[in-house]
Amino acid sequence: MEKDIFKQRRQMLTDMILNNELYVPMKAKEIAMLLDIPKAKRSELMEVLDSLVADGTIGVSKKGKYMKPENVALVGTFESTSRGFGFVVIPDREDDIFVKANDTMNAFYHDKVKVVITTEKNGGKRAEGKIVAIVEHEVKEVVGTFQKNRTYGFVIPDNAKINCDIFIPQEFMNGAVEGSKVVASISDYGSQSKNPQGKVTEVLGHIDDPGVDIMSIIKAYDLLVEFPESVKKAINDIPDVVSEKDKAGRVDLRNVQMVTIDGEDAKDLDDAVSISKEGPVYHLGVHIADVSHYVTEGSALDKEALKRGTSVYLVDRVIPMIPHKLSNGICSLNQGEDRLALSCLMDIDEKGNIVGHRICETVINVDRRMSYTSVKKILVDNDTNEIMKYKELVPMFHMMEEAAELLRKKRFARGSVDFDFPESKIILDENGHPTDIKPYDRNVATKIIEDFMLAANETVAEDYFWQDMPFLYRTHENPDPEKMRKLATFINNFGYTLRLTDDLRPKEIQKLLSEIEGSDAENLISRLTLRSMKKAKYTTECVGHFGLAAKYYCHFTSPIRRYPDLQIHRIIKENLHGGLSPKRAAHYDAILPDVAVQTSAMERRAADAERDTDKLKMAEYMEQFVGETFDGVVSGVTAWGVYVELPNTIEGMVSINNMKGFYTFDEEHYEMVGELGNRSYKLGQKVKVVVIGTDKILRTIDFAFA
Repeated sequence: MEKDIFKQRRQMLTDMILNNELYVPMKAKEIAMLLDIPKAKRSELMEVLDSLVADGTIGVSKKGKYMKPENVALVGTFESTSRGFGFVVIPDREDDIFVKANDTMNAFYHDKVKVVITTEKNGGKRAEGKIVAIVEHEVKEVVGTFQKNRTYGFVIPDNAKINCDIFIPQEFMNGAVEGSKVVASISDYGSQSKNPQGKVTEVLGHIDDPGVDIMSIIKAYDLLVEFPESVKKAINDIPDVVSEKDKAGRVDLRNVQMVTIDGEDAKDLDDAVSISKEGPVYHLGVHIADVSHYVTEGSALDKEALKRGTSVYLVDRVIPMIPHKLSNGICSLNQGEDRLALSCLMDIDEKGNIVGHRICETVINVDRRMSYTSVKKILVDNDTNEIMKYKELVPMFHMMEEAAELLRKKRFARGSVDFDFPESKIILDENGHPTDIKPYDRNVATKIIEDFMLAANETVAEDYFWQDMPFLYRTHENPDPEKMRKLATFINNFGYTLRLTDDLRPKEIQKLLSEIEGSDAENLISRLTLRSMKKAKYTTECVGHFGLAAKYYCHFTSPIRRYPDLQIHRIIKENLHGGLSPKRAAHYDAILPDVAVQTSAMERRAADAERDTDKLKMAEYMEQFVGETFDGVVSGVTAWGVYVELPNTIEGMVSINNMKGFYTFDEEHYEMVGELGNRSYKLGQKVKVVVIGTDKILRTIDFAFA
């Protein structure tokens, strides 16, 4: 009888909270008194309340007050998976919230949702939650492959994280045929028993047509290819050559010997370098294209550049942040052409200290357009032909090598971390098919330019930090202590240690990477260390850059392809012309936070698109090698399979379903262990694999152990 009464009270309590009939929020003691529950029965009340919280029926605040779930819900973005479950990503929260398949409320990929936590984070186990409301559908259209039936069709999304097909009624097929790559807008997001519904808005071409594969990725990421009419109109007023009027009042460096050093196929040359020596002091000049002279704040060009945030470098094309007339024309530091620049002139002593600097508006004229390959031939290969070809510049290159070495030693001495993972260079034929894939050559010339650009970025950031002006910094926060503890526990198995303190120093990471260099565990531990660190982003606060062990850092050197660089150029130039008035300082204080958020998001989007096009072409390239055997190294181990990387940087996976025998995943040691314990696969292990299949749409390569 008492149980029945208590059930009634439980239901009454739930109804009262959810129907706003009970004054909430309210603590358990207050609820017990309101419902006249004696002290002896209050433990049962707590069980009921805990169960209601666990299934998401009601919510509880950190102070122990119970209320409607949406009142304690967190708002975030739902990241679905192909297997139904997903994760809610909360801004400024370190860990995502795991959501079971039956607790997603049928949320669609990237929906903005409200989620209540039903199980708090426990050690290495994520917090679990339940979605209680869908705030907004962010994804309005999908890119995929059209499948036609007699009276209707489906679009199978390219994004494997969208775990349902889009139903297309016959009247909304828009000419799509079997195998068409299409863009479909979603009109109904469906339910657990019904697929989302939509209509085809654009047919990109057939799945096998050249270029359609890359265009599908461009559309999927909503990358802006064409410039709007307002921008096209604006560039008509931009000259092809620098006028004498624009050169006036600038520091004239046209007689200073300087070069650009880039890849052979680069067209947007936004940095030039010069160097001289006076006694023990090197005078290094980093000269950056003055894009802000042509892209003025609030103009059509500026608004479009901010919307894009960055240029996107796909495997077969560049989608520029600003039109080619600027990026490859008057803003590009082309050989023999007068150009406007913003220069950072630095004095470097024999210990690599930057002992003096000047930032100024300049007019320059680049002597030669050099490639990384040519400079390497001169400095490393001692190539006679190359040395003769550029004989007047050879002394300068040797001086650059010396100065860069000093800067690098200084940076490493303070603890700068260098993850030297090989990047992929993908060679395509005229139809866009990959003919070769190999590691990108990072040589002495690339390191020289890298060292010089880092020096300029740090110098500018420190200068403007101490001037206490509104600014945009490139920051990299300290790693999460819990992730570092897990890493330290793991590497202990290999005989390495990571000294953990409340304030972990980059020097400790650098020391670890030095110790593992050349060992069998190098690849394994380097990757895990990188995964344990946070991602760099743009902020208005100067909180330092952990990876570079730099107190002050910004992006100053690439305004043609990065909006943050363009933004700070405006602040710098305004400061050079008399300083920021209180009104202008307030203006920048108001706009910079949004610029930081926008450009960080666009940078991530570009990186994802670039990675997906690389994976697509890698899968296409490996089609020809199905059945062949390759040497590789285990690059990742998960519960569902083992990832293997080949010497040419291509990565594929051996699914646990394709492994002979029964294997279990040892998460603590990142190891796949056979049932009998006589065979295992762990990160960094050398293996032989056979290519058993590829999928261009999913961008996957399937291996089996040979």
